[in-house]
Amino acid sequence: MVVDDGSTDETEAVVKAFGAQVRLVKQSNGGVCAARNKGIENTAGEYVAFLDADDTWLPEKIEKQIAKFAEDAEIGLVHCGMREFDDKTGETLEIHLEGGEGWVAEDIAVWERPIVIGPGGSIMVRRDVVEEVGGFDTRLKNGEDWEFCLRVAKKYKVGFVREALVNYRSHGMNAHLDVKEMERSTLMAWAKAFDTDDKNLLRLRRQSYANLHKVLAGSYLQNGRYADFLRNLVKSLWFRPSYLGYYLRLLAVRRSDGRKDRFV
Repeated sequence: MVVDDGSTDETEAVVKAFGAQVRLVKQSNGGVCAARNKGIENTAGEYVAFLDADDTWLPEKIEKQIAKFAEDAEIGLVHCGMREFDDKTGETLEIHLEGGEGWVAEDIAVWERPIVIGPGGSIMVRRDVVEEVGGFDTRLKNGEDWEFCLRVAKKYKVGFVREALVNYRSHGMNAHLDVKEMERSTLMAWAKAFDTDDKNLLRLRRQSYANLHKVLAGSYLQNGRYADFLRNLVKSLWFRPSYLGYYLRLLAVRRSDGRKDRFV
């Protein structure tokens, strides 16, 4: 099934060319979360998977993920590796195979390293699990995958197929490049995730926020927004002072590269 989220291209004509085997559902533009939720509502299969506009799947993706579900009845979500490629040249930029599996809610919450790779295009979820934990939070334009996967991982095991079965298209329109929106959405996602009585998660709160602000600081630095970089740097250090060495090394590297930034 294809959800047309208020597109202005030839989506409807392309889908109709496939005939009755592909169903089209149209809605006014509501964003990726609204589109995924609409897709969930309008399908009835035992499993749910998502293919975003940026991605393509290898033919064997679904088969291998369903086989992983069959290994353990406690698995609620299965993800897989991902190949990131350049939109213009088709060149492979990176192969991501570093995901985790098992009871990984705390690892996801810490956000120290990738646990669920490329959530969105890489994940498959049991329908009964989605119905239990709820769909994607439509308030979020970034961090929605992290927050959704954490909700699942708090109740179920996560499975991983360590093969690059998804191709992710990297281009100038990727949502994570809008750093201001990234900050707004991720802070909302983090607040939601840690609004809990789960002591195991709450003890990870400071570490998780330190990592979030570290990523935001780096993103702002890369975009030349130095005041926002410093603001998030300070927050990151407040949550985790041990990151001071990391930032000193970062600034030293930029100096050695000949970058005369205002904050150096």
